[in-house]
Amino acid sequence: MHFQQAHLSVVTGLRLADGRNVVIKARPAMARQRGCLDVQRHLWRAGFPCPQPLAGPAPLGALDAMAEAFVSGGTQLAPGPGFVSSFAAALAGLIRLAPPVPAVSTLEPPPPWCYWDHHEDGPWPWPDDMDADLNAQPGPAWLDDAAIRVRARLERCAEPPVIGHSDWESQNIRWHRRRLHVVHDWDSVISTPEAAIAGLAAAVFAASGDPGEHATVAQGEQFLAGYERARGRPWTGDEREVAWAAGAWVTAFNAKKDTVRGGQPARGLVGEIADRLRRARA
Repeated sequence: MHFQQAHLSVVTGLRLADGRNVVIKARPAMARQRGCLDVQRHLWRAGFPCPQPLAGPAPLGALDAMAEAFVSGGTQLAPGPGFVSSFAAALAGLIRLAPPVPAVSTLEPPPPWCYWDHHEDGPWPWPDDMDADLNAQPGPAWLDDAAIRVRARLERCAEPPVIGHSDWESQNIRWHRRRLHVVHDWDSVISTPEAAIAGLAAAVFAASGDPGEHATVAQGEQFLAGYERARGRPWTGDEREVAWAAGAWVTAFNAKKDTVRGGQPARGLVGEIADRLRRARA
């Protein structure tokens, strides 16, 4: 076995001399990487379907690297009955098994698509997949306004943080029929209120790898309802607003990056983000 892919990390698949298939991931060093690996290891030991961490993080040239077992098989879940609730229940199960926040070394700073409490001079954090200051390129005004309003709403959230996965996209998750097979992308672990983690997932879970994909508002409603059932406890009014605010943030952040690259916001996105802001009371 041998493969190599590169995006935010350089990912290399190798077969060792003893016959084991492993994956090496290398990326610029960040303090949060050890915390992410701690969470992945804890969840693997708890029986959650994720690759077994094997080594690292450790220096590899100018990068930091870690190794994990290669998990083959599984497919992306096809839309159909139970599609939304399956993603929601899987995320609720992950959060239920995750370690408590104090047991993990730092997970800061979070990835920019959920870094609404950043300290940049402007509404947007620096992106991790392009070398551009989003605040140096103003507009569209409705997107910049959305970021300001979401940040103000989320600053009022007093819910305690939990540990979860911030990039809960279909392209990172594999299934056998409707049984969860493996979850990838453990660099995306974060510590933030549960409603915000669920809200992020509700906005992106349907993304299968094509540019610009995200869940509709109706799918987001179904996801939050499915998550509520899976955790066995209804959302409070504040939690529901926080969830919609987090979903508005990731949707607006991705749209802002697209405009900086020279693209145009998807048709209907103005109304969709306005709807998300209304639900967030932002």
